[in-house]
Amino acid sequence: MDGKRYALVTGGSRGIGRAISIALARDLGHPIVINYQSNAEAAAETRNLITANGGEAELLQFDVGNRTETHAQLAKWKAEHPDDRIEVIVNNAGITRDGLFMWMENDDWDAVLQTSLNGFYNVTKPLIEDLLRQRYGRIINVASVSGVKGTPGQTNYSAAKAGLIGATKALAQEVAKRKVTVNVVAPGFIETDMTSTLNTEELKKLVPMNRFGKVEEVADLVCFLASKKASYITGEVININGGIYS
Repeated sequence: MDGKRYALVTGGSRGIGRAISIALARDLGHPIVINYQSNAEAAAETRNLITANGGEAELLQFDVGNRTETHAQLAKWKAEHPDDRIEVIVNNAGITRDGLFMWMENDDWDAVLQTSLNGFYNVTKPLIEDLLRQRYGRIINVASVSGVKGTPGQTNYSAAKAGLIGATKALAQEVAKRKVTVNVVAPGFIETDMTSTLNTEELKKLVPMNRFGKVEEVADLVCFLASKKASYITGEVININGGIYS
């Protein structure tokens, strides 16, 4: 019997990750593996939002920046799901530790790169062989406008997200023959917990559309890239930022 085809969303408990998890379950019918690091309550809430609408979801706790833990949890998941496979990987987990480069502490540099860039490697590497073997897969990496144009006060975050973009373009070429696509979604200012502390009124003036984006708008783009409709799109960076970088 052909098993279920799951979508894994890292950092899937809140914000953009939650919206992506909900949309992939609702629009593409994937059972969702919601990865979270520490907020079990928010992760359970996301799962409940999916199951309440007739979707399937389960939780998988690990820190994407911790390679040993990530590999162990993914191996455990595979062992418990011998007939199933993860077909869509959304590398969404990321953290910010903002500050001017001159005063940036070692830990603030390391932590951001560890999560946003190494997290992509730690999660994707143990799963990619399955995608290549089944000759189908979707890898969608969530970067940021910071990785495309660079944002002052975010040298660490900009470096991590720019690295993610470079990795995406290279990997896309390696796996294209096996019908595995690899793309980047690069959001600008989106209404989330992460941006709730910012001065929205001032920042809106930087956006030609004069508003922040909604998490659902990012999720819709991810859904499109995860679908069969996006079969000939790979190695792309799609900005979703209201015209902020155009």
